[in-house]
Amino acid sequence: MPGTDLDLLIDAAREAGRIATRFSGPEAQAWHKPEGAGPVTEADLAVNEMLERELRAARPDYGWLSEESLDSGDRLAAEKVFIIDPIDGTRSFIDGSNTWAHSLAIAQNGTVTAAVVFLPLRDKLYSAADGRGAHLNGAPISPTTRDRLTGANMLVARPVMDAKHWKAAPPNVFRSYRPSLAYRLALVAEGRYDAMLTIRPTWEWDIAAGDLILREAGATTSDRTGAPLRFNNPDPRVKGVIAANAAVHGDIKNALTGR
Repeated sequence: MPGTDLDLLIDAAREAGRIATRFSGPEAQAWHKPEGAGPVTEADLAVNEMLERELRAARPDYGWLSEESLDSGDRLAAEKVFIIDPIDGTRSFIDGSNTWAHSLAIAQNGTVTAAVVFLPLRDKLYSAADGRGAHLNGAPISPTTRDRLTGANMLVARPVMDAKHWKAAPPNVFRSYRPSLAYRLALVAEGRYDAMLTIRPTWEWDIAAGDLILREAGATTSDRTGAPLRFNNPDPRVKGVIAANAAVHGDIKNALTGR
């Protein structure tokens, strides 16, 4: 049994990758979840089944929150909880793209303490543990040192740039996008992009791992209002995410409306 929580998550993420890549995305059985909750495939469920079985056996006193598991609410009484997205970017997986990820995190009393984001088809494993820094395939990573939002390379969906979300005109940035939210966060931690912003309610399983990887890399994270991100909430959603180095993060927070 792996000795640390991070070792446990790394081993589990690699096994998740072995399971998911046995499926061909375009040919995998897929269907839409109720109430517009998005698509799911047989690969998502196979990965989730393995992760829940193996991780809970290894840490039976930890709670469990996963996109593909029924949330009983028992996790709220646990000091530590797994927060899992078996496949983040399921639409990308279905399309046959290589831009999807396994997102695995452990939170203790609301704060993420161990995290992995693994993209098996890109051979990119991002990892972090509390106080031990953030790494990509074992090498340390850090965010950019840009000192202003104007001209930044930002990962953001087009609707977020609508004028109604900004106190003045939308900022002059170079906009890019990736279908996996966990990967978008990791790319900012890696210094490939200056910032990432999403403003709609965001599921914890999409961002928990990325939150710690960013913070351990030296970036700043918050919800869209600037409040610290907290996890294992009764309603497992947060008010969007701002991720960037401290200077750019502050610019984004100050430029957004309060809505």
